[in-house]
Amino acid sequence: MNISSLSIPMSHANVSNDIEVLMLKKSLDTLETTGDGIQKMLETSVMPHLGQNIDYSV
Repeated sequence: MNISSLSIPMSHANVSNDIEVLMLKKSLDTLETTGDGIQKMLETSVMPHLGQNIDYSV
């Protein structure tokens, strides 16, 4: 097998992997930001006492 003929596909694979990792990092950052926003919304809700107690019967 010719090593030089493998170098280009391997380089493309490395670039593709780097792009995928960067996209996953961006997705995680976006999800973290969204989660923080939802948490702040819940903390500043109009009726903060709702959802603190659970009624159940067995």
